[in-house]
Parts: sequence; C-alpha cells; structure tokens
Amino acid sequence: MTSPGQMPNPAMLARQADDGQSAIDAIATAVAGLDEVREMPVAEHVERFEAVHTALTDALSKADHLLSATSAHRS
Repeated sequence: MTSPGQMPNPAMLARQADDGQSAIDAIATAVAGLDEVREMPVAEHVERFEAVHTALTDALSKADHLLSATSAHRS
C-alpha cells in the first residue's frame, strides 16, 4: 500500500466505513502527518498538504452523504 516512510493515503481509509469512524481516523492520521512537515525537505511539503486536503475533502463528502442518508430515513 505504501513505501516505508511514506504516509498512508488517508483518502482511501475515509471511504471504507458507513458509520464515519474511518473518516475520523483518516483525518486524525492525515493531521498527525503534518507534525513531520518541519523535518521534511520543503519540496515534499506540497505532497503532504495535498494528502491532508484530499483526506479532509473526502471526509466532508462522507459526512454529507451520511447526513443525506440520515435525512432520507427520517422522511
């Protein structure tokens, strides 16, 4: 899935669960990956920030889907 030292793709993790917990875990993993940015070469920062952005975008999309599904069940 990933090379040694490479951050796992949190976007893939965020798509797995229907209860949203995987999305929450993926966000935590992605944000934790930002802790290492200071030690990384500047050239690698963009890739890391893009991975976090993707994870957050996917998690928000997942949340919208969960809210839509919950609203549909109430009707």
